[in-house]
Amino acid sequence: MLNVAIIAGGDSGEYPISKKSGEQVELYMDRDLFRPYLIIIKGKKWNYRIGQKIFPIDKNDFSLVIGNRKIRFDIVFNAIHGTPGENGRLQGYFDILGIPYTSCDVTTSSLTFNKHFCKQVVASYGIKTARSLHFFRGAPDPDRVILERLALPVFVKPNNGGSSVGMSKVSHQDELKAALELAFHEDNEILAEEFVKGRELTCGVIRTGEGTIAFPVTEIIPRKEYFDYEAKYRKGMSEEVVPAAIPDSVSKKCREISAFLFEKLNCKGVVRFDYIFDGEDFYFLEVNTVPGLTAASIVPKMALAYGWSFTELITRLLMKAGKRSL
Repeated sequence: MLNVAIIAGGDSGEYPISKKSGEQVELYMDRDLFRPYLIIIKGKKWNYRIGQKIFPIDKNDFSLVIGNRKIRFDIVFNAIHGTPGENGRLQGYFDILGIPYTSCDVTTSSLTFNKHFCKQVVASYGIKTARSLHFFRGAPDPDRVILERLALPVFVKPNNGGSSVGMSKVSHQDELKAALELAFHEDNEILAEEFVKGRELTCGVIRTGEGTIAFPVTEIIPRKEYFDYEAKYRKGMSEEVVPAAIPDSVSKKCREISAFLFEKLNCKGVVRFDYIFDGEDFYFLEVNTVPGLTAASIVPKMALAYGWSFTELITRLLMKAGKRSL
């Protein structure tokens, strides 16, 4: 039986969602194959809890001591959305220690977490992206530059982050200052991106022993104006149609683009690619290299539509990370 450290939490606004993902993974992990340990990471505190007792992780070798037992981990299941689990920081640490993990490697995680740089790479492969501007904190007059060079409405969001934390849709210029302040509160870099009218489609991709598999395409229909944090995680605020009610040719194209990007970006584990489809073309929005795995999350619904239970999805991720066949 393999010891699996499920890491969750992190140091971003996605902490509560990551914690729920980790708890869901722990709940559904196959106990005949794996022995799970849910490790909550927050800053310098990396802890495993049994009841009211807290056991800190030894960061020298990422081990755990409970009583007289020293527990070493065979695999890490990465459920940290945002920093430090989605941007390559923890990946580098586990690489140094030689512990396999379920997510993308350092280079891919660092690149894809930076929305601006990732868009440049994706666009170089001929995939359409919305017109956008990238700003660092302290840049002179970003609101003036946005109004001069982009057409409203625009989305203003942190350049490094996820779950739509700190994101705003700006339809009028008097809303722009507040949107910039909100985004800069979450990150030192922000992205202003022109609105593209169309349907929001998303596709999960996974590599297992069977090869690269693109899950059924899902359409996201938010009850609000767009798919913000509340729409993503509050029950009843969005509808995820799996599989999407789109022509087979559109679904096929979306899955082909997603599998292509998975390979080109050297992704590992399961990732989710988000697009706007305007009726003719797909506009790449972003790639989530550690997508949500809560009860409300999209990837488990995709996997179920493909024919996999949540337990099977977890098992396949762990087996692939540990280079075991399944």
